[in-house]
Amino acid sequence: MLTEKDNADLALRGKTVEETEAQLARIAKGFAPADLVRAATVGDGIYRFSDSEASRLSRSYDDALGAGISVAKFVPASGAASRMFKPLHQYLAASADERKKLEGEEPWATFFKDMKKFAFDDDLERLAPKDNADRVAKILGEEGLGYGTYPKGLVLFHSYADGSRRTAAEEHLMEAEAYCLSKGRAEVHYTVPVGMEEAFRKVLKPMLEKNGSKINVSFSVQPPSTDVPALTLDGQPARDDSGKLILRPGGHGALIGNLGAIDADAVFVKNIDNVAHGRLLDEGAGWKKVIAGFALQMKKNIDNLLTRLDANDPKAMEESLQFIRKELKIETPMGFDSRPYYMQRMFVMEILDRPLRVCGMVKNEGEPGGGPYWVRDKKGVASLQIVESAQMDLKNEEIVKMMQGSTHFNPVDLFCCVKDRKGKKYDLSKFIDNDACFTTQKSVKGKDVIGMELPGLWNGAMAKWLTFFVEVPVVTFNPVKTVMDLLRPVHQDA
Repeated sequence: MLTEKDNADLALRGKTVEETEAQLARIAKGFAPADLVRAATVGDGIYRFSDSEASRLSRSYDDALGAGISVAKFVPASGAASRMFKPLHQYLAASADERKKLEGEEPWATFFKDMKKFAFDDDLERLAPKDNADRVAKILGEEGLGYGTYPKGLVLFHSYADGSRRTAAEEHLMEAEAYCLSKGRAEVHYTVPVGMEEAFRKVLKPMLEKNGSKINVSFSVQPPSTDVPALTLDGQPARDDSGKLILRPGGHGALIGNLGAIDADAVFVKNIDNVAHGRLLDEGAGWKKVIAGFALQMKKNIDNLLTRLDANDPKAMEESLQFIRKELKIETPMGFDSRPYYMQRMFVMEILDRPLRVCGMVKNEGEPGGGPYWVRDKKGVASLQIVESAQMDLKNEEIVKMMQGSTHFNPVDLFCCVKDRKGKKYDLSKFIDNDACFTTQKSVKGKDVIGMELPGLWNGAMAKWLTFFVEVPVVTFNPVKTVMDLLRPVHQDA
Protein backbone atom coordinates (compact mmCIF):
# COMPACT_ATOMS: atom_id res chain seq x y z
CA MET A 1 0.00 0.00 0.00
CA LEU A 2 2.85 2.39 0.80
CA THR A 3 5.89 3.42 -1.22
CA GLU A 4 9.58 4.08 -0.64
CA LYS A 5 8.79 7.80 -0.77
CA ASP A 6 6.21 7.23 1.98
CA ASN A 7 8.86 5.38 3.97
CA ALA A 8 11.20 8.38 3.80
CA ASP A 9 8.44 10.82 4.79
CA LEU A 10 7.37 8.60 7.68
CA ALA A 11 10.94 8.25 8.92
CA LEU A 12 11.13 12.02 9.33
CA ARG A 13 8.26 11.72 11.81
CA GLY A 14 9.77 8.76 13.63
CA LYS A 15 7.27 6.31 12.12
CA THR A 16 7.75 3.12 10.11
CA VAL A 17 5.87 1.74 7.11
CA GLU A 18 4.94 -1.36 9.13
CA GLU A 19 3.41 0.68 11.95
CA THR A 20 1.55 2.92 9.51
CA GLU A 21 0.17 0.02 7.47
CA ALA A 22 -0.99 -1.63 10.69
CA GLN A 23 -2.82 1.57 11.63
CA LEU A 24 -4.44 1.77 8.20
CA ALA A 25 -5.61 -1.83 8.58
CA ARG A 26 -7.09 -1.04 11.97
CA ILE A 27 -8.94 1.98 10.57
CA ALA A 28 -10.35 -0.18 7.76
CA LYS A 29 -11.50 -2.84 10.22
CA GLY A 30 -12.91 -0.39 12.74
CA PHE A 31 -12.93 -0.65 16.52
CA ALA A 32 -15.25 -2.45 18.88
CA PRO A 33 -17.24 -0.15 21.16
CA ALA A 34 -16.59 -0.10 24.89
CA ASP A 35 -18.34 -2.96 26.69
CA LEU A 36 -20.36 -0.91 29.15
CA VAL A 37 -21.74 -2.66 32.22
CA ARG A 38 -23.48 0.27 33.91
CA ALA A 39 -23.00 3.95 34.67
CA ALA A 40 -21.02 4.70 37.81
CA THR A 41 -23.09 6.46 40.47
CA VAL A 42 -22.59 7.76 43.99
CA GLY A 43 -22.07 4.67 46.14
CA ASP A 44 -21.29 2.54 43.08
CA GLY A 45 -17.98 3.85 41.84
CA ILE A 46 -18.28 7.52 42.80
CA TYR A 47 -17.31 8.78 46.26
CA ARG A 48 -19.19 11.65 47.86
CA PHE A 49 -17.52 13.39 50.81
CA SER A 50 -19.12 15.30 53.65
CA ASP A 51 -17.82 18.78 54.43
CA SER A 52 -15.76 17.41 57.33
CA GLU A 53 -14.27 14.62 55.19
CA ALA A 54 -13.43 17.11 52.44
CA SER A 55 -11.73 19.42 54.96
CA ARG A 56 -9.69 16.54 56.36
CA LEU A 57 -8.55 15.43 52.90
CA SER A 58 -7.64 19.00 51.94
CA ARG A 59 -5.53 19.36 55.09
CA SER A 60 -3.81 16.05 54.47
CA TYR A 61 -2.80 17.25 51.01
CA ASP A 62 -1.40 20.47 52.50
CA ASP A 63 0.54 18.32 54.97
CA ALA A 64 1.98 16.26 52.11
CA LEU A 65 3.11 19.44 50.36
CA GLY A 66 4.73 20.56 53.60
CA ALA A 67 6.50 17.21 53.83
CA GLY A 68 8.07 17.74 50.41
CA ILE A 69 6.00 15.76 47.91
CA SER A 70 6.70 17.06 44.40
CA VAL A 71 3.60 18.06 42.43
CA ALA A 72 3.17 19.47 38.93
CA LYS A 73 0.27 20.66 36.79
CA PHE A 74 -0.13 19.31 33.25
CA VAL A 75 -2.21 21.42 30.85
CA PRO A 76 -2.93 20.06 27.36
CA ALA A 77 -2.91 23.28 25.32
CA SER A 78 -2.06 21.99 21.86
CA GLY A 79 -5.48 22.68 20.39
CA ALA A 80 -6.36 25.65 18.20
CA ALA A 81 -9.34 27.83 19.05
CA SER A 82 -11.02 26.94 15.73
CA ARG A 83 -13.85 25.03 17.45
CA MET A 84 -14.30 27.85 19.94
CA PHE A 85 -14.86 30.34 17.12
CA LYS A 86 -16.77 28.02 14.78
CA PRO A 87 -20.05 29.97 15.27
CA LEU A 88 -18.27 33.13 14.11
CA HIS A 89 -17.05 31.41 10.95
CA GLN A 90 -20.61 30.23 10.29
CA TYR A 91 -21.91 33.76 10.81
CA LEU A 92 -19.46 35.17 8.25
CA ALA A 93 -20.34 32.44 5.77
CA ALA A 94 -24.01 33.50 5.86
CA SER A 95 -25.46 36.04 3.44
CA ALA A 96 -26.03 39.65 4.54
CA ASP A 97 -29.78 39.00 4.93
CA GLU A 98 -29.13 35.83 6.93
CA ARG A 99 -26.67 37.66 9.19
CA LYS A 100 -29.22 40.41 9.86
CA LYS A 101 -31.78 37.80 10.83
CA LEU A 102 -29.29 36.02 13.10
CA GLU A 103 -28.48 39.28 14.90
CA GLY A 104 -32.08 39.46 16.09
CA GLU A 105 -31.99 35.93 17.51
CA GLU A 106 -30.14 34.27 20.38
CA PRO A 107 -27.31 33.76 21.00
CA TRP A 108 -26.25 36.43 18.50
CA ALA A 109 -28.41 39.20 19.95
CA THR A 110 -26.66 38.79 23.31
CA PHE A 111 -23.27 38.33 21.66
CA PHE A 112 -23.35 41.74 19.96
CA LYS A 113 -25.17 43.50 22.83
CA ASP A 114 -22.59 42.33 25.39
CA MET A 115 -19.42 42.73 23.33
CA LYS A 116 -17.97 44.98 26.05
CA LYS A 117 -17.96 41.98 28.39
CA PHE A 118 -15.36 40.15 26.31
CA ALA A 119 -11.83 40.59 27.62
CA PHE A 120 -10.58 41.13 24.06
CA ASP A 121 -13.11 43.87 23.21
CA ASP A 122 -10.72 46.79 23.85
CA ASP A 123 -8.21 45.31 21.39
CA LEU A 124 -10.99 44.79 18.90
CA GLU A 125 -12.35 48.33 19.15
CA ARG A 126 -8.89 49.77 18.51
CA LEU A 127 -9.19 48.15 15.07
CA ALA A 128 -12.26 50.36 14.39
CA PRO A 129 -14.64 47.75 12.99
CA LYS A 130 -17.23 49.26 10.63
CA ASP A 131 -20.15 46.96 11.48
CA ASN A 132 -20.94 43.60 13.07
CA ALA A 133 -19.70 41.56 10.12
CA ASP A 134 -16.43 43.50 10.11
CA ARG A 135 -16.20 43.10 13.86
CA VAL A 136 -16.45 39.31 13.57
CA ALA A 137 -13.99 39.26 10.66
CA LYS A 138 -11.47 41.23 12.75
CA ILE A 139 -11.83 38.81 15.67
CA LEU A 140 -10.92 35.92 13.38
CA GLY A 141 -8.60 37.32 10.73
CA GLU A 142 -4.84 37.70 10.76
CA GLU A 143 -5.26 41.40 9.99
CA GLY A 144 -7.22 41.64 13.26
CA LEU A 145 -6.90 39.62 16.47
CA GLY A 146 -6.13 36.41 14.57
CA TYR A 147 -8.20 34.28 16.94
CA GLY A 148 -9.44 32.09 14.09
CA THR A 149 -6.09 30.27 14.06
CA TYR A 150 -4.84 31.04 17.59
CA PRO A 151 -4.21 28.35 20.21
CA LYS A 152 -7.08 28.50 22.70
CA GLY A 153 -4.61 29.03 25.53
CA LEU A 154 -3.61 32.44 24.15
CA VAL A 155 -7.14 33.83 23.81
CA LEU A 156 -8.02 36.53 26.34
CA PHE A 157 -10.64 34.99 28.64
CA HIS A 158 -11.15 37.30 31.62
CA SER A 159 -11.11 40.99 32.60
CA TYR A 160 -10.46 42.34 36.10
CA ALA A 161 -11.53 45.49 37.93
CA ASP A 162 -7.95 46.76 38.05
CA GLY A 163 -7.84 46.80 34.25
CA SER A 164 -5.79 43.63 33.89
CA ARG A 165 -6.79 40.81 31.54
CA ARG A 166 -5.81 37.17 31.49
CA THR A 167 -5.59 34.48 28.86
CA ALA A 168 -6.55 30.91 29.65
CA ALA A 169 -2.86 30.02 29.95
CA GLU A 170 -2.32 32.79 32.53
CA GLU A 171 -5.31 31.66 34.60
CA HIS A 172 -3.75 28.21 34.87
CA LEU A 173 -0.63 29.79 36.38
CA MET A 174 -2.73 31.50 39.04
CA GLU A 175 -4.51 28.23 39.80
CA ALA A 176 -1.21 26.39 40.13
CA GLU A 177 0.04 28.91 42.65
CA ALA A 178 -3.10 28.25 44.70
CA TYR A 179 -2.73 24.46 45.01
CA CYS A 180 0.56 23.29 43.49
CA LEU A 181 3.20 25.05 45.60
CA SER A 182 5.70 22.32 46.44
CA LYS A 183 8.78 23.50 48.32
CA GLY A 184 7.63 27.04 47.59
CA ARG A 185 7.44 26.56 43.82
CA ALA A 186 4.69 25.53 41.38
CA GLU A 187 5.61 23.50 38.31
CA VAL A 188 3.32 24.01 35.31
CA HIS A 189 3.73 22.14 32.02
CA TYR A 190 1.89 23.08 28.83
CA THR A 191 1.71 21.01 25.68
CA VAL A 192 1.62 23.53 22.83
CA PRO A 193 1.33 23.49 19.02
CA VAL A 194 4.56 23.14 17.08
CA GLY A 195 6.23 26.53 16.72
CA MET A 196 4.10 28.26 19.38
CA GLU A 197 6.31 27.94 22.47
CA GLU A 198 7.71 31.47 22.12
CA ALA A 199 4.21 32.91 21.75
CA PHE A 200 3.20 31.23 25.01
CA ARG A 201 6.38 32.45 26.73
CA LYS A 202 5.69 36.01 25.58
CA VAL A 203 2.14 35.98 26.95
CA LEU A 204 3.19 34.39 30.26
CA LYS A 205 6.30 36.54 30.74
CA PRO A 206 4.74 39.43 32.73
CA MET A 207 3.09 37.08 35.19
CA LEU A 208 6.25 34.99 35.52
CA GLU A 209 8.35 38.10 36.15
CA LYS A 210 5.91 39.10 38.87
CA ASN A 211 5.74 35.64 40.44
CA GLY A 212 8.91 34.14 39.04
CA SER A 213 10.18 32.78 42.32
CA LYS A 214 6.97 30.78 42.76
CA ILE A 215 6.29 29.41 39.27
CA ASN A 216 8.34 27.38 36.84
CA VAL A 217 6.92 26.78 33.37
CA SER A 218 7.92 24.15 30.82
CA PHE A 219 6.60 23.17 27.40
CA SER A 220 6.45 20.24 25.03
CA VAL A 221 4.79 19.45 21.70
CA GLN A 222 2.77 16.47 20.56
CA PRO A 223 5.35 14.08 19.06
CA PRO A 224 5.03 13.77 15.25
CA SER A 225 5.60 10.03 15.69
CA THR A 226 2.09 9.86 17.17
CA ASP A 227 0.45 11.28 14.03
CA VAL A 228 -1.83 8.75 12.35
CA PRO A 229 -2.70 8.06 8.70
CA ALA A 230 -6.18 8.16 7.19
CA LEU A 231 -8.18 6.32 4.56
CA THR A 232 -10.23 7.74 1.73
CA LEU A 233 -13.91 6.84 1.74
CA ASP A 234 -13.15 4.06 -0.77
CA GLY A 235 -10.50 2.53 1.50
CA GLN A 236 -7.23 3.83 0.02
CA PRO A 237 -4.46 5.60 1.94
CA ALA A 238 -5.40 9.29 1.95
CA ARG A 239 -2.99 11.58 0.12
CA ASP A 240 -2.81 15.29 -0.59
CA ASP A 241 -2.73 16.83 -4.08
CA SER A 242 1.01 16.21 -4.34
CA GLY A 243 0.55 12.52 -3.55
CA LYS A 244 2.01 12.81 -0.07
CA LEU A 245 0.49 10.64 2.62
CA ILE A 246 -1.90 12.56 4.87
CA LEU A 247 -1.13 12.16 8.57
CA ARG A 248 -3.19 13.79 11.31
CA PRO A 249 -2.57 14.36 15.02
CA GLY A 250 -3.73 11.32 16.98
CA GLY A 251 -5.75 13.26 19.55
CA HIS A 252 -4.92 14.08 23.17
CA GLY A 253 -4.10 10.42 23.84
CA ALA A 254 -0.84 11.08 22.00
CA LEU A 255 0.24 13.14 25.03
CA ILE A 256 0.62 10.22 27.43
CA GLY A 257 4.37 10.25 26.74
CA ASN A 258 4.52 13.98 27.51
CA LEU A 259 2.77 13.33 30.82
CA GLY A 260 5.13 10.48 31.61
CA ALA A 261 8.17 12.70 31.04
CA ILE A 262 7.25 15.09 33.87
CA ASP A 263 9.55 14.71 36.86
CA ALA A 264 7.14 14.79 39.80
CA ASP A 265 5.61 12.41 42.30
CA ALA A 266 2.11 13.45 41.28
CA VAL A 267 0.50 15.52 38.54
CA PHE A 268 -2.74 17.47 38.23
CA VAL A 269 -4.28 17.27 34.74
CA LYS A 270 -6.74 19.91 33.58
CA ASN A 271 -7.91 21.13 30.17
CA ILE A 272 -6.75 24.53 28.93
CA ASP A 273 -10.29 25.91 28.54
CA ASN A 274 -11.58 24.81 31.97
CA VAL A 275 -10.75 27.88 34.04
CA ALA A 276 -13.08 30.16 35.93
CA HIS A 277 -12.59 33.83 36.68
CA GLY A 278 -10.09 34.44 39.46
CA ARG A 279 -12.82 35.51 41.88
CA LEU A 280 -13.86 31.82 42.04
CA LEU A 281 -10.32 30.55 42.50
CA ASP A 282 -10.46 29.66 46.20
CA GLU A 283 -13.41 27.26 45.94
CA GLY A 284 -12.01 25.54 42.87
CA ALA A 285 -8.55 25.20 44.41
CA GLY A 286 -10.08 23.76 47.58
CA TRP A 287 -11.60 20.87 45.66
CA LYS A 288 -8.33 20.20 43.85
CA LYS A 289 -6.82 19.65 47.28
CA VAL A 290 -9.65 17.29 48.23
CA ILE A 291 -9.14 14.94 45.28
CA ALA A 292 -5.36 15.13 45.77
CA GLY A 293 -5.68 14.32 49.47
CA PHE A 294 -7.88 11.32 48.69
CA ALA A 295 -5.46 10.09 46.00
CA LEU A 296 -2.51 10.29 48.39
CA GLN A 297 -4.51 8.47 51.08
CA MET A 298 -5.26 5.62 48.68
CA LYS A 299 -1.69 5.62 47.42
CA LYS A 300 -0.36 5.35 50.97
CA ASN A 301 -2.67 2.41 51.73
CA ILE A 302 -1.71 0.57 48.55
CA ASP A 303 2.02 1.17 48.99
CA ASN A 304 1.78 -0.14 52.52
CA LEU A 305 0.06 -3.32 51.30
CA LEU A 306 2.67 -3.85 48.57
CA THR A 307 5.54 -3.34 51.01
CA ARG A 308 4.04 -5.86 53.42
CA LEU A 309 3.46 -8.35 50.60
CA ASP A 310 7.13 -7.95 49.67
CA ALA A 311 8.03 -8.77 53.28
CA ASN A 312 5.69 -11.80 53.26
CA ASP A 313 3.53 -10.36 56.04
CA PRO A 314 0.97 -13.16 56.62
CA LYS A 315 -1.94 -10.71 57.04
CA ALA A 316 -1.09 -8.61 54.00
CA MET A 317 -2.69 -11.02 51.51
CA GLU A 318 -6.04 -11.03 53.27
CA GLU A 319 -6.07 -7.25 53.61
CA SER A 320 -4.99 -6.77 50.00
CA LEU A 321 -7.78 -8.99 48.72
CA GLN A 322 -10.26 -7.13 50.88
CA PHE A 323 -9.05 -3.82 49.42
CA ILE A 324 -9.24 -5.14 45.85
CA ARG A 325 -12.77 -6.44 46.32
CA LYS A 326 -14.14 -3.51 48.34
CA GLU A 327 -12.41 -0.49 46.82
CA LEU A 328 -11.64 -1.66 43.28
CA LYS A 329 -14.65 -4.00 42.96
CA ILE A 330 -12.43 -6.63 41.30
CA GLU A 331 -13.27 -10.27 41.96
CA THR A 332 -10.59 -12.94 41.99
CA PRO A 333 -10.74 -15.56 39.21
CA MET A 334 -12.25 -19.00 39.69
CA GLY A 335 -9.98 -21.37 41.56
CA PHE A 336 -7.97 -18.51 43.05
CA ASP A 337 -8.13 -19.83 46.63
CA SER A 338 -6.59 -23.15 45.59
CA ARG A 339 -3.62 -21.52 43.87
CA PRO A 340 -0.19 -21.58 45.52
CA TYR A 341 0.56 -18.53 47.65
CA TYR A 342 3.22 -17.20 45.26
CA MET A 343 0.67 -17.15 42.42
CA GLN A 344 -1.89 -15.38 44.60
CA ARG A 345 0.74 -12.86 45.61
CA MET A 346 1.74 -12.28 41.98
CA PHE A 347 -1.91 -11.68 41.02
CA VAL A 348 -2.49 -9.21 43.85
CA MET A 349 0.74 -7.28 43.28
CA GLU A 350 0.07 -7.01 39.54
CA ILE A 351 -3.30 -5.40 40.28
CA LEU A 352 -2.05 -3.00 42.95
CA ASP A 353 1.33 -1.97 41.51
CA ARG A 354 0.08 0.58 38.97
CA PRO A 355 -0.18 4.32 38.51
CA LEU A 356 -3.19 5.76 40.32
CA ARG A 357 -5.62 8.51 39.41
CA VAL A 358 -8.51 10.22 41.13
CA CYS A 359 -10.95 11.92 38.77
CA GLY A 360 -13.38 14.62 39.78
CA MET A 361 -16.93 14.02 38.52
CA VAL A 362 -19.67 16.65 38.36
CA LYS A 363 -23.41 16.11 38.21
CA ASN A 364 -24.70 15.78 34.68
CA GLU A 365 -26.35 19.04 33.67
CA GLY A 366 -26.20 18.54 29.93
CA GLU A 367 -22.62 19.67 29.30
CA PRO A 368 -20.62 17.75 26.69
CA GLY A 369 -18.00 15.34 27.92
CA GLY A 370 -17.20 11.74 28.72
CA GLY A 371 -18.89 9.94 31.56
CA PRO A 372 -17.96 7.53 34.36
CA TYR A 373 -18.87 3.90 33.66
CA TRP A 374 -18.09 0.38 34.72
CA VAL A 375 -16.51 -1.22 31.64
CA ARG A 376 -15.75 -4.89 31.05
CA ASP A 377 -12.37 -5.78 29.52
CA LYS A 378 -11.51 -8.76 27.31
CA LYS A 379 -10.96 -10.93 30.38
CA GLY A 380 -14.44 -10.11 31.67
CA VAL A 381 -13.17 -7.91 34.50
CA ALA A 382 -15.16 -4.71 35.12
CA SER A 383 -13.30 -1.54 36.08
CA LEU A 384 -14.02 2.17 36.28
CA GLN A 385 -13.37 4.05 33.07
CA ILE A 386 -14.13 7.44 31.52
CA VAL A 387 -15.97 6.78 28.26
CA GLU A 388 -16.73 9.23 25.45
CA SER A 389 -19.88 8.91 23.37
CA ALA A 390 -17.70 8.12 20.33
CA GLN A 391 -16.66 4.90 22.11
CA MET A 392 -20.26 3.76 22.63
CA ASP A 393 -22.55 1.65 20.45
CA LEU A 394 -25.31 4.26 20.08
CA LYS A 395 -27.35 1.87 17.93
CA ASN A 396 -27.87 -0.27 21.03
CA GLU A 397 -30.98 0.93 22.88
CA GLU A 398 -29.70 -0.34 26.23
CA ILE A 399 -26.49 1.63 25.84
CA VAL A 400 -28.42 4.77 24.90
CA LYS A 401 -30.63 4.37 27.97
CA MET A 402 -27.55 3.86 30.12
CA MET A 403 -25.96 7.02 28.75
CA GLN A 404 -29.15 9.07 29.15
CA GLY A 405 -29.52 7.87 32.73
CA SER A 406 -25.92 8.64 33.69
CA THR A 407 -25.83 10.98 36.70
CA HIS A 408 -22.32 12.42 36.28
CA PHE A 409 -19.81 13.41 33.62
CA ASN A 410 -16.07 13.96 33.44
CA PRO A 411 -14.80 17.56 33.52
CA VAL A 412 -11.16 16.42 33.04
CA ASP A 413 -10.06 17.16 36.57
CA LEU A 414 -7.45 14.56 37.54
CA PHE A 415 -4.78 13.98 40.15
CA CYS A 416 -2.30 11.31 39.07
CA CYS A 417 0.25 9.43 41.19
CA VAL A 418 2.88 8.36 38.67
CA LYS A 419 5.62 6.78 40.80
CA ASP A 420 5.76 3.41 42.51
CA ARG A 421 6.30 2.85 46.23
CA LYS A 422 10.07 3.01 45.77
CA GLY A 423 9.93 6.37 44.00
CA LYS A 424 10.50 5.00 40.49
CA LYS A 425 8.44 6.47 37.67
CA TYR A 426 6.01 4.09 36.02
CA ASP A 427 6.34 3.50 32.29
CA LEU A 428 2.89 4.84 31.43
CA SER A 429 2.95 3.21 27.99
CA LYS A 430 2.45 -0.18 29.70
CA PHE A 431 -0.96 0.80 31.03
CA ILE A 432 -2.68 1.80 27.76
CA ASP A 433 -5.62 -0.09 26.30
CA ASN A 434 -4.52 0.04 22.68
CA ASP A 435 -7.93 -1.18 21.53
CA ALA A 436 -9.66 1.90 22.96
CA CYS A 437 -9.43 3.83 19.69
CA PHE A 438 -12.25 5.05 17.49
CA THR A 439 -12.58 6.23 13.92
CA THR A 440 -13.62 9.71 12.85
CA GLN A 441 -14.58 11.21 9.51
CA LYS A 442 -12.87 14.52 8.81
CA SER A 443 -12.25 16.92 5.96
CA VAL A 444 -8.51 17.41 5.47
CA LYS A 445 -7.27 19.81 2.80
CA GLY A 446 -10.64 19.53 1.10
CA LYS A 447 -10.68 15.74 1.14
CA ASP A 448 -13.10 13.59 3.16
CA VAL A 449 -11.09 10.99 5.04
CA ILE A 450 -11.54 8.41 7.76
CA GLY A 451 -8.97 8.71 10.51
CA MET A 452 -8.60 7.45 14.03
CA GLU A 453 -8.14 8.82 17.50
CA LEU A 454 -5.55 7.16 19.69
CA PRO A 455 -6.71 5.98 23.14
CA GLY A 456 -7.65 9.24 24.88
CA LEU A 457 -5.37 10.67 27.54
CA TRP A 458 -7.94 10.15 30.32
CA ASN A 459 -9.74 7.32 28.49
CA GLY A 460 -7.88 4.39 26.98
CA ALA A 461 -4.42 5.79 27.70
CA MET A 462 -5.16 5.41 31.43
CA ALA A 463 -7.43 2.38 31.15
CA LYS A 464 -5.18 0.12 33.22
CA TRP A 465 -4.53 2.62 36.01
CA LEU A 466 -6.03 2.28 39.46
CA THR A 467 -9.02 4.60 39.18
CA PHE A 468 -11.22 6.36 41.71
CA PHE A 469 -14.03 8.83 41.01
CA VAL A 470 -15.00 11.64 43.40
CA GLU A 471 -18.01 13.93 43.13
CA VAL A 472 -17.01 17.60 42.92
CA PRO A 473 -19.30 20.66 42.65
CA VAL A 474 -20.17 22.06 39.24
CA VAL A 475 -18.36 25.32 40.14
CA THR A 476 -15.13 23.44 39.38
CA PHE A 477 -16.20 22.95 35.75
CA ASN A 478 -16.17 26.10 33.62
CA PRO A 479 -15.38 25.11 30.04
CA VAL A 480 -15.22 27.48 27.11
CA LYS A 481 -16.35 25.34 24.21
CA THR A 482 -17.53 28.33 22.14
CA VAL A 483 -16.80 32.03 22.45
CA MET A 484 -20.37 32.52 23.73
CA ASP A 485 -19.41 30.69 26.94
CA LEU A 486 -17.19 33.64 27.92
CA LEU A 487 -20.38 35.59 28.64
CA ARG A 488 -21.37 33.16 31.40
CA PRO A 489 -21.22 34.61 34.94
CA VAL A 490 -18.29 32.34 35.91
CA HIS A 491 -16.17 34.14 33.32
CA GLN A 492 -17.16 37.67 34.33
CA ASP A 493 -15.69 39.91 37.01
CA ALA A 494 -19.00 40.22 38.86
